[in-house]
Amino acid sequence: MVRLAALGKRLSDLHLLKSPELDPPTCRFEGQGTAVVARTKAQGFRYDEDSQRMYINQTQYFGPVAPEVYKYQIGGYQVCDKWLKDRKERHLALDDIRTYCRMVTALGLTLALQQKLDVVYADVEDNSVLTAAV
Repeated sequence: MVRLAALGKRLSDLHLLKSPELDPPTCRFEGQGTAVVARTKAQGFRYDEDSQRMYINQTQYFGPVAPEVYKYQIGGYQVCDKWLKDRKERHLALDDIRTYCRMVTALGLTLALQQKLDVVYADVEDNSVLTAAV
C-alpha cells in the first residue's frame, strides 16, 4: 500500500505541475513569429504526428510531442490540443510556453507511471484478496 500511495503522490505532483521531474522539460517551443495561437488549421494550428510537432501557427511549434502524449485524454478532452484551443488568437507569454512544455513532460511521465501503477495495484489487490481469505 505504501508503494501505491507513493506513486499516487508522484502522479498528483505531475498533474499539478509541481514535480521536480518536470525540469528540464522534454518539449521546447521553436520557430520565429509572434507566438499567437492560430484560430484554424488553415492558419497553421495543427499537430504533425510525423515530426511530433504541435504547431500553434504557420511557423511556431512545440516539440517533440509524442503521438501518445498528444492523444492523451482526461475527461474526454485531448489535453495538449484543448489547452491550446482555449488560447486561440492569444499571444502565448513565456509562462504559457513554460506551462505547455511542462504539461507535455508531465503527460509523458504519466504514461510511464500508469504502467507502474497497474502493476503495483494488481499486487495490492492480490494481497488484499489473500489476506481476506485467511
